[in-house]
Amino acid sequence: MIKKHFLKEIEISGTQSRGAENSSKEVSKIQSWLNLYAFLNPSKGTSTGIDGDFGPATERAVKNYQKANGLTENGIVTQELFRKMADPMIKAFTQPVEGTGLRELVVNASKQHLVSGARELTIKGQGNRGPWVRAYMDGSEGKDLLWCMGFVQTILDQATSQIGGNFTNIVKRSFSCDTVAGEAQKRGSFIGYTLVRNRVYHVQPGDIFLLQSSTNSHDWVHTGIVVESNGDVFETIEGNTNADGSENGYGVLRRTRNFMKSKLDIIRID
Repeated sequence: MIKKHFLKEIEISGTQSRGAENSSKEVSKIQSWLNLYAFLNPSKGTSTGIDGDFGPATERAVKNYQKANGLTENGIVTQELFRKMADPMIKAFTQPVEGTGLRELVVNASKQHLVSGARELTIKGQGNRGPWVRAYMDGSEGKDLLWCMGFVQTILDQATSQIGGNFTNIVKRSFSCDTVAGEAQKRGSFIGYTLVRNRVYHVQPGDIFLLQSSTNSHDWVHTGIVVESNGDVFETIEGNTNADGSENGYGVLRRTRNFMKSKLDIIRID
């Protein structure tokens, strides 16, 4: 893969515990994974503040995580324990994707991230943060960094690399929907929404959708991957969204979108 920042999110520099000389950065990573675990296991008591301080609250959250997983409850986070915490990301990025053809690999890679619970965290009042966001955005995060294109390009990278390809042959490497759309128009892989609505082009699983602004035909505000197309509806997997289909939501979701109502342009991936 070209996008390898995820490797920094699944390791810590050394054992961390209360009362020791800790790294605030590493403790924040531990606290982040405790909170991500809490979203999937809300009754286990692992949600805690993300402040880089390994205090009594973080220690209790670690012990609760250890208890939930049948481990010794000592509140100490070793490299081995941290990798267990980060296992959803390890599986999402490193587990071989099922399939052979590019389209099948793109769809299944996106599903692999979906079931891993990929989502952002709010840290110190700012959204668009946390290990998943940094993994998709090559280490960057912050309230103004929308990560939907980072997610799409990560999936393309994972799928193409499995068959010896390079995702930049499909799309320009960029986090900007506008930049990617403009380059796709130059390459001839861009399909306007009117061609989709009129069935001139039949969208296939693995294609990329770009949500066009309702007021500016040269502005695209969100993107994702089409996993199914039936009637007037796309089923998609997309990052940085929510139930309303926001371009600045909280996670990776499988959604339905009516392309007869929304202006959904397409980038053909082959």
